[in-house]
Amino acid sequence: MNSIPGKHDEDRLETAALYALQVLSASEISTFEDHLYTCAECQREIETLRPIIDSFVSWPTDVLRPPASLWKRLSQRISDESGTKPVSPPDSQPAKPEWEKVADGIFCKLLSVDAEKSLVTMLVRLAPGSDYPPHRHADIEELHLLHGELMIDDKKLQAGDFIRAEAGSVDHCVWSETGCTCVLLTSTRDAILKHTI
Repeated sequence: MNSIPGKHDEDRLETAALYALQVLSASEISTFEDHLYTCAECQREIETLRPIIDSFVSWPTDVLRPPASLWKRLSQRISDESGTKPVSPPDSQPAKPEWEKVADGIFCKLLSVDAEKSLVTMLVRLAPGSDYPPHRHADIEELHLLHGELMIDDKKLQAGDFIRAEAGSVDHCVWSETGCTCVLLTSTRDAILKHTI
């Protein structure tokens, strides 16, 4: 790993992400941990990434396909360490899903479906001032907010926040004053509840 400059840049934050993913070499880990001890920004970046990375275990593998630049670096590292030929990324990427309007002010882009477990992973976009009806979670729900602000009952989420809801729990009020976009892993068997006054 190159020596770490005084100014924070994309390379350093990328190194923080690779550290959180546990894919740095032993020498890179040692160098980065020396830096991490004194760098509050990298510490915050890793703390933000940890719950997201921890949730990857339940994500479908097609959602986790790395971009070509990262694929090439990881493939080369594996090749160097194992003595095998680097693996090229797939020739064709899956077609990008389209946004679908599912209700007034609510749009979804389906990323993957696990029919056996009745789970879907999707991008969800709420227009400013939009709300989602009260609902009971049939299974675990995981939400990572990418943009904007989102209120879930008395919790205010901002870009970068992650929240997990347990099976059987209820979201009574979900709305966004600013509009927002999130990645959502949820059950197709959630029950919509009547609005209460």
